[in-house]
This record gives sequence, C-alpha cells and structure tokens, in this order.
Amino acid sequence: MKYLVTGAAGFIGAKVSEVLLKQGHEVVGIDNLNNYYSVALKQARLSPLLQQAHFRFIKLDLADRNAITELFAKEPIQRVIHLGGQAGVRYSLENPLAYADSNLVGYINILEGCRQHKIEHLVYASSSSVYGLNQKMPFATSDATDHPISLYAATKKASELMAHSYSHLYGIPTTGLRFFTVYGPWGRPDMALFKFTKAILAGEAIDVYNYGNLSRDFTYIDDIVEGVIRIQEQIPTANPDWDARHGTPAQSSAPYRVFNIGNGSPVQLMDFIRALEESLGIEAKKNMLEMQAGDVHTTWADTQDLFEAVGYQPKTSVQNGVNAFVSWYRNYYQC
Repeated sequence: MKYLVTGAAGFIGAKVSEVLLKQGHEVVGIDNLNNYYSVALKQARLSPLLQQAHFRFIKLDLADRNAITELFAKEPIQRVIHLGGQAGVRYSLENPLAYADSNLVGYINILEGCRQHKIEHLVYASSSSVYGLNQKMPFATSDATDHPISLYAATKKASELMAHSYSHLYGIPTTGLRFFTVYGPWGRPDMALFKFTKAILAGEAIDVYNYGNLSRDFTYIDDIVEGVIRIQEQIPTANPDWDARHGTPAQSSAPYRVFNIGNGSPVQLMDFIRALEESLGIEAKKNMLEMQAGDVHTTWADTQDLFEAVGYQPKTSVQNGVNAFVSWYRNYYQC
C-alpha cells in the first residue's frame, strides 16, 4: 500500500511513518519544517526514516495548493493519514492566521487531492479540544462540540465538518481521530512534559496553571500510534439507516466516522508532575498560576467505540511513559 503521511516530521507523523514502513508499506511524507519549534528536532525524527528504501520525504507546505495538486497527480497514493497542521492551543491566541493557513486552507487542499484521486481512506487528526465548554465526563463522541474555546479547537471542529461534507458529496471515506494529550519520546517542546523536564533539569521553576487543579487524559505515543494504524484499516462505509434526529454525530449516512483516541483515564496534573520528579530524582520548583485562556479544566476520553471498532486498549502507565520520555530526553540532549 502507498500512503501519504502529512506532518511526517512531527511527533505523531514520524512514528506512524516508522510503523507503516515496518509493515512493508511505501510512505510519502510531507512537512513544511516550519520553525514553530526546533527544526533540528524535526530533522532528527526524519533521519532514520530517510534511510528506509520505501520512504520519500518532500518539503511542502499544506497551504501551497499547486504543490499539493501536483503531489497527488504524480504519486499513486492509496491512503492518506493527515497529521500535519499548526498545533498548539496557546499559540493560536498569538498567531491565529497560521491556523487558518495550515488547518483550514491546507486541509481543504488535502480533501481536494483525495477527491480528485479517489483515495481509499482519509484518516485525519482532530483534537480533544473540540469539546470546549462541555462539562459532562468522560467526553464521548455522541456529545455536542459546538462551543470550542480556542481558534485551534475551532479549526479542528471545522476539519470534521469539512470531512463530512466531502464524505457526503463525493463518497470519500473519512475518519477523524480526536487526540487526547499525547506524550512520550520525541515529543513536542511546547508540551508540558517537555517544558517541565527542561526547566527542572536547568534548576528553573515550572509554570503550573490553575494552581495545579487540572487533569489530562495523558496518552503515550506508542498507544496512540497503534490506534492510528488499526483504524486506518477500518474503512467507513455509508449507512443509509442513519438518522440525524437520533443518530450519533460521530457517524453519518455518508462513509464518515469520528473517534476519541486517548488513554481513557485522566491524571491530575500534580500527579503527573510527581511522576516526572520521581523519574528525574529532582523536586520541581513551582510557579502556581491562574488558569490560562483557551485551556480546559479536564480532559477524559470515552474510547468505548474505538475499542469496539478495532480493539483499541492503551497499555502504557503514566510512570512508565514518563520514564521513557526522560530516558530519551537525557540521551538526546546529553544531560
């Protein structure tokens, strides 16, 4: 099978590409290698992939319509795993236009490529952020997601709506995955675990928002990638019996599905920090701060539908996952 993986130099995209290659598939990876965070880290993720005979990397911006059109025309791509786009909730408060370019314009370019070339299955990254002001726990795909509280979340909600329109109009099978706080080796420097580790090892204080009264459904990278790989094999089909008045919004009469992909077990932020302190053998200095705009108090994934679809069941404990990250961090930065 020949796959297009967007965001191939990213945290999840590089790992997904690695697993696909190990399974014997061919992967075309694209990424614009922007400087939102360290380009050197992105290149380091790509380095082992570039040594694989069945991997080809193209530096390409999703918002470049002509380049995306040319890519689909030249490559006999069968399936697309779309993990590219501008990440980060807080950055969307500072630079909203980056999200419009990448997550909206870039995404429609991918959808058009899938339409024009009859792609078998488009799997794309959504986010737990779409649940916004929802209070009900755990977050279920049957819940409404009409009140996002950041532009990042709004673009992810938009990606689901855009996917549905293409599934409905053109019969393109699409599956959206709402990721819940992914962490682990090779993680992004703008994520809490990376920032905390860097600060603690430098003897600096860490910023703890809402005075530590937050919880997140932390999900280890290997568990996430296993879910992505499993779900891309489950191609949605049209369901003429589905009824918008009674059916879940995670399905449709079109070949369209949306799933949560998370650990299904939220962890208090202070417990997460204690796991990191234990792994490092250092007690963190803490700046206890107010809640930040765009953040939510709790994320908690109901993953029952994903389990029923593909048997998805995360296996990595927070302590083991944090230990793996710390081991990678110390080795990568020689500290």
